[in-house]
Amino acid sequence: IFYACFIGYTIFYLCKKNIAVALPGLSAEYGYSNTELGLLGSSLYLTYGIGKFVNGVIADRADVRKFLPTALIMTAIANLCFGLSAVFITPGQVSFFGLPTTTILLWLFVFFWGASGWFQSAGFPAVAKSLTYWYSNSERGTKWSLWSCSHQVGTFLSVIVSGFLVAHFGWKMAFFVPGTIAIIVAIWLFDRLRDRPQSLGLPDIETYNDEPSAQKTNCEEDNRTYVEIFKQNILFNKTIWLLAIAYIFVYIIRFGAEDWMIKYLSESKGNTLELAAMKLSSLPLVGIAGTICAGLISDKIFKGQRAPVNLIYLLGVVACLVLLKFNTISNIDFVLIGLLGAFTYGPQMMIGGLCAVESSSKKVASAATGFTGTFGYVGAVLSSTGTGFMVDKFGWNGAIVFWVISAVICIGICTVLMLDEKKKKQKNA
Repeated sequence: IFYACFIGYTIFYLCKKNIAVALPGLSAEYGYSNTELGLLGSSLYLTYGIGKFVNGVIADRADVRKFLPTALIMTAIANLCFGLSAVFITPGQVSFFGLPTTTILLWLFVFFWGASGWFQSAGFPAVAKSLTYWYSNSERGTKWSLWSCSHQVGTFLSVIVSGFLVAHFGWKMAFFVPGTIAIIVAIWLFDRLRDRPQSLGLPDIETYNDEPSAQKTNCEEDNRTYVEIFKQNILFNKTIWLLAIAYIFVYIIRFGAEDWMIKYLSESKGNTLELAAMKLSSLPLVGIAGTICAGLISDKIFKGQRAPVNLIYLLGVVACLVLLKFNTISNIDFVLIGLLGAFTYGPQMMIGGLCAVESSSKKVASAATGFTGTFGYVGAVLSSTGTGFMVDKFGWNGAIVFWVISAVICIGICTVLMLDEKKKKQKNA
């Protein structure tokens, strides 16, 4: 189950991050402006953010064995259609409705990339449901953190594979090859995945491990409708709302670092584009280690408590940002940006995913992660517009302050969550 989830989600990212490598080719061939190319990213963010919640609700009531591979196949089809659009419609053809063919192509690209985002958004809730049902509280943090590395592995593979394909065969192959791979992997997933232990006649994982569950048991919820469980565990759950709000600010930091760090290093520290890119590469690489350690520490040292680890990591984010601002030794930037990745990806993995499912019910695990995930992509939009605004108004110091304030707000929320957790334990003692 674990490696099927890992490989499946890695391929989702193979079909998601390829756009970054293809953009220069699209610009060169069709003369699109940066604003026009920006529509592609916006279409995915919009559909992905909304789809995470909607598909989360659907995933709760679906069979993961069918749901996840189907979403991957549809993602593959959207990628293939993206590339095929440029095969069947070429510049110079007779325009439709009086519009230039390049404009028609642009909107086709936006449509298919938005569709890809919608189907990709089904991947995370489905995996969240699977990990929740197949691993108990004492081991879930470790498994979840290991699985979360599929984000970075998928991004790395996408850049390498798509970069090679674009360099040797043109930008269209960056969609044809990942799309084909995704279909093959999806067929394999139909064979490897299983919905939940009970679908195989096994007991639930807590019973199997002789471990009490922090969530409500099936017996407690058997007589309640999905809507009732959803309302209690998500809509009227203060913890879920706090996690969702915190996730906005985690994503402001994450996308601020991922999308703006190269520009910051180039303009504020005078780095060449190549050097800035090399420094940024330490963000996801060290981030893998930070993600794994977050799960291990919360499982082994804090006995399944996530809030203290989030608090420690977010304090690390503040320290890294402040030190990065004042550091004047170029090689130290590699270390600070790497640590920033480690301290950012840990809370990103836990707050919107692991903490969300453990603060709700298994029966709405997918919806819980979809709910927080939608808030996360609100943060992604705020990161893009907010960072740009702060840089224009106050320079790069403004951007650093914006990211630090976001981390401080997260720290405040995590402190409240940690105190609430202590009160609940004292009440149940």
